[in-house]
Amino acid sequence: MNRLKSGLATGGLLALALAISPAIPAGAAAGAGRDKAPAPESQSLKATEQSRAASSASALGLASGEKLTVKSVIADPNGATHVRYERTINGLRVIGGDFVSHKDSSGAVKSVTWNIRKSVTPSTMTPAVSKREAHQAGLAASKANKETATPGELVVFQSAAGPKLAYEVITEGIKADQTPTRLHTIVDATTGKTLTSWDDVKEGTGNGIFVGSVTLATTAGTSYTMKDTHGNYTTDLNQATSGTGTTFTDADDVWGNGLQSNRQSAAVDAHYGAGKTYDYYNTQLGRAGIWNNGTGARSRVHYGQNYVNAFWDGTQMTYGDGANNAAPLVELDVAGHEMSHGVTENTAGLNYSGDAGGLNESTSDIFGTAVEWYANNPSDTPDYLIGEEINLNGNGTPLRYMDKPSKDGASKDCWSSSLGGLDPHYSSGPLNHWYYLASEGSGAKTINGVSYNSPTCNASTVTGIGHTKVEKIWYRTLSTYLTSSSNYAAARTGVIKAAKDLYGAGSAECTAVDKAMAAIAAPASTETCGGTTPPPTGGSLVNGGFESGQTGWTGTTGPITNNTGRPARTGSYKLWLGGNGTSGSESESQTFAVPSTATSPTLTYYIRIDTAETTTSSAYDTATVQINGVTKQSYSNLSTPKASYVQKTIDLTAYKGTNVTLKFADTEDSSLQTSFVVDDVSTNF
Repeated sequence: MNRLKSGLATGGLLALALAISPAIPAGAAAGAGRDKAPAPESQSLKATEQSRAASSASALGLASGEKLTVKSVIADPNGATHVRYERTINGLRVIGGDFVSHKDSSGAVKSVTWNIRKSVTPSTMTPAVSKREAHQAGLAASKANKETATPGELVVFQSAAGPKLAYEVITEGIKADQTPTRLHTIVDATTGKTLTSWDDVKEGTGNGIFVGSVTLATTAGTSYTMKDTHGNYTTDLNQATSGTGTTFTDADDVWGNGLQSNRQSAAVDAHYGAGKTYDYYNTQLGRAGIWNNGTGARSRVHYGQNYVNAFWDGTQMTYGDGANNAAPLVELDVAGHEMSHGVTENTAGLNYSGDAGGLNESTSDIFGTAVEWYANNPSDTPDYLIGEEINLNGNGTPLRYMDKPSKDGASKDCWSSSLGGLDPHYSSGPLNHWYYLASEGSGAKTINGVSYNSPTCNASTVTGIGHTKVEKIWYRTLSTYLTSSSNYAAARTGVIKAAKDLYGAGSAECTAVDKAMAAIAAPASTETCGGTTPPPTGGSLVNGGFESGQTGWTGTTGPITNNTGRPARTGSYKLWLGGNGTSGSESESQTFAVPSTATSPTLTYYIRIDTAETTTSSAYDTATVQINGVTKQSYSNLSTPKASYVQKTIDLTAYKGTNVTLKFADTEDSSLQTSFVVDDVSTNF
């Protein structure tokens, strides 16, 4: 770790401001490392039974070529054992071939619980379907964002229809409702037919202290475990100040009751927060978790006694239970705050002192707030307040205010040369102020029922561009343009560069974030939003006819299809958004360059719409065509049905000399399909 300091506890505002800290308090231990291994006797029993596996297979009369692997052993008080096995046949895993052998105290088999049947020998061991075909079938079965899929493993699949040679394809991604998915798809290796599929992610029900009743990503086994497919998991420290804690488990996948007295309730908030933070970075910023390698992190709850803090220690998040162990610090924006310290550590690595310390703390406040907006949880309405629900002040006021940071009595609204001498929780004020101004603008307004009145330090008026754009600009700044000792001057230069990267020189976005920096009195930068825009680096639009499948396009796998349920305009493939008759969203996007030399650049595409909706007044199903996040054309179930494709055109003149991102997207409600079918997308330069 690169930060280790004692928590200050001098009372008053200073102690309160340190309630969300990235450091390990005095006397705390990082607790990094693996969960405790199973008890030695369990491992010993398992090893003993594994050594007998070959003779057990023979005694049970299993087919030649079958081998057993001991998965678990349960020992009864009377000495009887229940040995759970998994099987291979001729080196192939047998899915559904597991069984339990029940033995008495002498080791004699009394009975066997087979899964479906004893025999797992398929009629053929030679596949007629290629691994590539199976891979494509697996992708087609899953409708998720950010999808990845394994190539496909040849297995034997045991079902009621008998054992079959098959492929298992595992597809991971994020579903339309933001729930992670790890879908297993079984494809018949003889016919290519999809036999079945199942998801590792079980949406358990959690009742949190702050987030209310939510669905949780958990893992099923002999019991449910509070762990998702990315590896985010939550443990109970049981008031200890060291160690990893015990991973929460539950028999029925219903966690907590919303009351602090139930130990699972705080864990629900922490686990939900970790999952939402991972999903926010993954889906909104393209970062695969803290380390950007697709792995999750541990959250430890019930830390210490009366511990009024939460922290990131380089490997995990830890939450205290607050005063009298009665107010756990597990609010959603706190979870996002702590995980974001890990992102900062693994990107710019901002020091925790001087201006850099303030930028570090504010980064966590910014992305903690971003996660709150992303989750849009009705029990924790998104706002620009930090820690508003944990009530550390005891009077119902939040820990920090982003519209006017000085309202907390210690944070600063404006940058000055003396700012770096303050505690980072206070020197973070100006950047928090910048985030609010750039997002929402200056002056008085009410957002989601909360009143704000944000001043400027130079008496200017600032118009906001929306928090999502500002977050993207700040993330690019953090990951690309800041270093460990960066100050507010570097931050101003960084946001200008980042905005030009994302939105182009002279863009309204660049002007807005620079003007917001001026409004917090950040030092002037030699970098400006004007000047000559560098040549775009993107290539031409590719695969506009979708005949090469997903090539060139990113987003939801599945809508690009040759399914004959709707015709392509030309060829066999098209982009078929919607048509599911179930609640969900789909999208595909592609970035390409618009040459500065283009005379009248345009984008054209063809669209065909049909719907089963009968209403003539409500847009239940919608679709949009966006350029750089701005909707250029929109459709719904109210659009005039098109029995054939109709050509549409978008003027790209305003984007000459830049890269643009084209996005087709739809949202469908839970009943009665509407199909938005797009084909033959092209540019004219």
